[in-house]
Amino acid sequence: MVFIFLSSILVLFLTVPLIKLFLSVGFLNIFKTIQDKEVYESIFLTLKSAFYAVVFVCITGIPLAYLIARHDFWGKSLFEAILDIPVMVPHTAAGIALLIAFSNGYFNFIDTTTGIVSAMMFLSAPFLINGAKEGFKKVDIRYEHVARTLGANKFRVFFSIALPNARNDILNGALMMWSRGLGEFGAVVIVAYHPMVAPVLIYDRFNSFGLKYSAPVAAAMILVSVFIFLAIRFVNNRIK
Repeated sequence: MVFIFLSSILVLFLTVPLIKLFLSVGFLNIFKTIQDKEVYESIFLTLKSAFYAVVFVCITGIPLAYLIARHDFWGKSLFEAILDIPVMVPHTAAGIALLIAFSNGYFNFIDTTTGIVSAMMFLSAPFLINGAKEGFKKVDIRYEHVARTLGANKFRVFFSIALPNARNDILNGALMMWSRGLGEFGAVVIVAYHPMVAPVLIYDRFNSFGLKYSAPVAAAMILVSVFIFLAIRFVNNRIK
């Protein structure tokens, strides 16, 4: 009973603000807001940018996670700590760092979709990398050794043994990264105020028009994100 009581405090803290937001805005108003061109374009840009960030880190970060999980080397702990730094730094500081790195030369990411993707990726990539790493650690390495003795090369072992068995952890990490990217504001607003992603649009409308005009956008973004998140979870559970 004590545990239930303590758990209920946290559950209420996490759910009551969302419930009150939806009730105060009203679902009819939310659907009207989604039909606003500026709103649905910003939501689509947010979803698309977060997805691109996840795809890029899947291609580059999953191999990195496998190397970390399967090999020991000097300075490994320090290397892993460095990979986790983006999670700890203030997001505005990350935006400033990206701005300095890519504000001139051939890689001008300022006020571009590429800049938005970069900001999301910089701050959320550790979620996918760490999820994949833990997934690979759970795969018994003896299965890979047996496959190698049967003539499979390293790439086939990776794609047929390691990757399928670590799939759930990788998917969870990808969902965490995608979710984190959707909510990214501090770095994005510095790197690319325009075109506006949903968090920046919410901030802009709140500053310009107040809570009445920003709350429906916030509710619409949350509703769309939750719907997609639950759909992916449902499909993954059916595949298991």
